[in-house]
This record gives sequence, C-alpha cells and structure tokens, in this order.
Amino acid sequence: MSAFPIHTAPGYQFEVTPDLSRLETRERLSHSAIEGFFAIIEKWGLSMEQAGDLLGDRPRSSVYKLKSVPKTLGPDELTRISYLVGIYKSLHILLPDELADQWMTRPNDNPLFRGRPPLDYVLRGIPAMQQVRSLLDAARGGQ
Repeated sequence: MSAFPIHTAPGYQFEVTPDLSRLETRERLSHSAIEGFFAIIEKWGLSMEQAGDLLGDRPRSSVYKLKSVPKTLGPDELTRISYLVGIYKSLHILLPDELADQWMTRPNDNPLFRGRPPLDYVLRGIPAMQQVRSLLDAARGGQ
C-alpha cells in the first residue's frame, strides 16, 4: 500500500504503467507492439536500417527476422515502440494524415531539431523519443 493515497475525480480511471520487467507482460504486449511498429515504419517510409536503429541499433537482418518471426521483446524495445506509437498518434491528431506521416522525415525548424528531420533527433534513443513525444503532447494541449 502506498504511503500517499491517490485521489482522483469520481469516475476517472488512470492507466497503470505495465510492469515490463515481467515476462508475462512483455509476452502479452509484444505481438501488437511489433505489428504497430512495422505499420508506423511503413507509413513513415523508413528503411529496415532505420527501423533497427529505432529499436536500439538492431541489425537489419534482425529487423527482417522480427517482422517474419515475432518474438517477445525486451523492456527497452517495448519502451521505444511505446514512444513511437505516442508520437505517431499525436502527429495524426495535430496534422492531416499525409503531413503527419511525412513529419518525421522532413526538415523541421523547431530549435530542438536545428533544421534537421525529427527522425535524426529521435534516433538518439529513449530520452530523445520522450522529449519529442512531450513536445507533440504539449502542442496538442496535453490531451
């Protein structure tokens, strides 16, 4: 039991963060995470090399194998995919579909990206993914 009780408004439910240290949780989430990841990669027009980089520097052959023979992902990979799904969702709320799908690969004048495509920044890893997700969430009013 928590030392600090959580009080919420009546009828409000919050999502509990999945415990990615548990194998059962990772097994439950991996299949849909992999499907979603490859759907996003296709929409964004990314190469298998870029897909591997987004997953934490996986070699291209491992990415192809993951696509054809899904496996249980590790906590790091599930976290990365979660951020990418959040980025994708936010972009599709903020922009028309075609622009949303191009946003990651087009030069961007936001100071965070310094004129480079957001993808270049996101490839730095989880903290960069988290920052881009937060930027987009703020742009849509924290919804």
